[in-house]
Amino acid sequence: MDKWLPSIPHLGSLYIKLARERFKRLSVDTTMFRRKANNANQDPENDPQQQEAKINELKAAIGPLSGPSLKYCSDACFRRYLVARNWNVEKAKKMLQETLEWRSSYKPEEIRWVVPISVMPFVLEFSICNVIGELNSVFDYFTYSPKLHTKNTKSFENQIRHLVYLLENAVLNLPEGQEQMSFLIDFTGWSITNNVPIKTAHETASILQNHYPERLAVAFLYNPPRIFEAFWKVVKYFLDPRTFQKVKFVYPKKNKESVEVMRLHFDDQNLPADFGGQGDLQYDHAEFSKMMIQDDVKTASFWGLDAAKLNGVEVAPTES
Repeated sequence: MDKWLPSIPHLGSLYIKLARERFKRLSVDTTMFRRKANNANQDPENDPQQQEAKINELKAAIGPLSGPSLKYCSDACFRRYLVARNWNVEKAKKMLQETLEWRSSYKPEEIRWVVPISVMPFVLEFSICNVIGELNSVFDYFTYSPKLHTKNTKSFENQIRHLVYLLENAVLNLPEGQEQMSFLIDFTGWSITNNVPIKTAHETASILQNHYPERLAVAFLYNPPRIFEAFWKVVKYFLDPRTFQKVKFVYPKKNKESVEVMRLHFDDQNLPADFGGQGDLQYDHAEFSKMMIQDDVKTASFWGLDAAKLNGVEVAPTES
């Protein structure tokens, strides 16, 4: 018994050392937890004052603006770019500067409604967006048909220009205080023969993601080919994770649950029957064109442009 007594103090010392190490680790863990908690408390997403400070910081970083750029850069605009870059001012500044350069050369606010008879089926697709209006009083939505778009014009440059025009028009008609829309993309009838080239798809995705940030609430891909979902799983690595999470696949015949998810976002009475709703919309080309021309006047007024001089200068897509 006595021979063990000398070792007891050493054993006690070992316990003390182990206890101290454990306490150190616990202290480190507690410190990290506190830092995370502090970071969460300092997250601009949860702090309106910090958001305002970030917006002012981004304004100062961008510097003086004039013309369309000044009109474009509202507080809501600065907020969208900051959210898209997780409130990182430098990254938001770079993104916004690139958009301002793009808008300066592309001049989306100057595109006008000039539509030949050959694009009428596609016009019908967009008319649905305007006539239906609000969706559950939260988001407006934008319908798009790749099949009709490629059928009605072979000029992919004009297709992109047309899409930009429709986006600008949709944004113009959003209710005050509303920043986002839902996209309903109809792949019914899509095939490899009317597929959009990879280059065009990439350019379209780039414009949507880089120059219209935080405009997308959710995108429903209606009746896409199964191969497209597999392709999408690869494409996701090239997209912002926030954007990828907003995309939903809807299979009306094979997955009824996906249809129900879509219908949660739409007013069933206004959603067209082609998409599983009960809406019965009749398209009148003359009336719709009149509405779009009136919107062109509103667009010119918003941007401080001369509507008379711009009338007929551009474009909805044309045959080439």
